[in-house]
Amino acid sequence: METLEKPSSSEVIEISLFLPVLDEEENLRPMHAKIASALDSLGKTAEVIYVEDGSTDRSLDILREIAAADPRVRVISLRRNYGQTAAMSAGIDAARGDILIPMDADLQNDPADIKRLLEKLDEGYDVVSGWRRNRQDKLVSRKIPSMIANKIISWIGDVHLHDYGCSLKAYRRDVLKDVKLYGEMHRFIPIYASWAGARVTEIPVDHHARTAGKSKYGISRTIKVIFDLITIKFMARYHTKPLYVFGGFGMLAFFISMIAAVWALVLKLGYDVSFILTPLPIIAIVMLAISVQFFLMGLLAELLVRTYHESQDKAIYAVREKIGFGIGDA
Repeated sequence: METLEKPSSSEVIEISLFLPVLDEEENLRPMHAKIASALDSLGKTAEVIYVEDGSTDRSLDILREIAAADPRVRVISLRRNYGQTAAMSAGIDAARGDILIPMDADLQNDPADIKRLLEKLDEGYDVVSGWRRNRQDKLVSRKIPSMIANKIISWIGDVHLHDYGCSLKAYRRDVLKDVKLYGEMHRFIPIYASWAGARVTEIPVDHHARTAGKSKYGISRTIKVIFDLITIKFMARYHTKPLYVFGGFGMLAFFISMIAAVWALVLKLGYDVSFILTPLPIIAIVMLAISVQFFLMGLLAELLVRTYHESQDKAIYAVREKIGFGIGDA
């Protein structure tokens, strides 16, 4: 086997490949063999960052062995299981390459497709997303819900991709420099990039059936994605002006209050109907109070937004240890 030299902290890294890892002890060695072969064929400087996300099996021990054998490998071990989005955020923060490529560590993505992603980037795109056109997953529990979700996400984000859930993507570094990830937001990075003016496209990639390990996806993740979609829609329209949405609901409640008050007065003055015989006065008072609350919530949200934008960055994960990092990279 060819002996590889460890990239120095000052060496320009062209490609950063990063993989979240959670209980994948059976897949790591064959996965890295495929990655090494794919990177060797590119003839580019590269690093491979494994983000061990609180595994309970021997994944971290195996990653230590891989890092010792391949100087291109760096390992980040998180203190507990923070989830895929936080693990990807840790990979993005640690990456030094001009091109950042995330992928899964379960052998379902094919590292051979990295070359095709890079070739598509060379056509002038900023983001190239993988599309698992021949997806090797269960139809009812995985493929159909995914197709529905992808159509909804495309409609809300106005970025039309077939497969937001595919982890295998390629990004230019400047596209991700200001992206902060929360919840299950990693799948929406192409939308954030498009909003920032990036050119986004997709290409079909190979997808293999899982042969070892257990899938980490379930119905609970689908529910989280739905909530994140609501957040995406809010962020798309009101992330810098939350008073617009809270104020809108406040105005609606105020108009309902006024209509109820006027109607109560008409009944009282025109038809001699006592206020105590109709719920309209109570509705007017309650809706007026709600409208005031919405306005105050909007103002509070405006203060929070300004505090957020002016505050210092804070990571959403805590690192237990780093393996293969130079002194200047810590």
